[in-house]
Amino acid sequence: MTEPRIKTASESLAADLERRDHGVGTISAYLRRAIETGAYSEGDRLPPERQLAVTFDAARSTVRRALDQLAKAGLVSRRLGSGTYVGSGGGQHGADLADQISPLQLVEARLAVEPFTTRLAVLHATRRNLEEMEVVLLRAEASIDDKDSFSRWDGEFHLMIAQASSNPLLLSVYRQINQVRLHAQWDAMKEKILTADVIADYNRQHRGIFNALNERDAIAAQSLITEHLEKARDDLLRANSP
Repeated sequence: MTEPRIKTASESLAADLERRDHGVGTISAYLRRAIETGAYSEGDRLPPERQLAVTFDAARSTVRRALDQLAKAGLVSRRLGSGTYVGSGGGQHGADLADQISPLQLVEARLAVEPFTTRLAVLHATRRNLEEMEVVLLRAEASIDDKDSFSRWDGEFHLMIAQASSNPLLLSVYRQINQVRLHAQWDAMKEKILTADVIADYNRQHRGIFNALNERDAIAAQSLITEHLEKARDDLLRANSP
């Protein structure tokens, strides 16, 4: 029996666009997700309005209102005559903060935030949340030999847990964490840490966390994500040891 083929990101977007009304909320939600998961990094210029209008099969005025929403949220800044850029709307503080945080400090912050966020996700995750998480897990599991691809799906899986918590403040905190994860320091550590064996271990841990979420087992989910993050911390320490 042939296994189902995992869609590429562009194929998933195309399917998503076929299913949905292409209004302001849909466009802003998609672009927000693209920024949060690293498809667009801080400083990147988004496609021009006319190109986004074609992509989403929407009026330019609709695209413009969606971009205005992102600007009000501080995710982008709009420069007259130049375009729309990611991250600049938050000022220099976000970039300065990322420069000050080491990969180890980042994992420590995640240990402070994610276990309880995961416990909330057990209580509040919808069936659709869980179905989307499983799609992301399949993509991560298919990326065992691709560090960049795995890192992208890894980040998206953890972001989806934060989204499933239904707590806007915790989600906002995790978005900040995810932005720091895109920083150059993490890219350097990723090259040292993410061997095929380590990726396989992380995938197994992700699957266990997902199973606990799916079974609505808050204690197991919280314990498993703590174990997962402690392993990430230990891997960082080993990578930095002489």
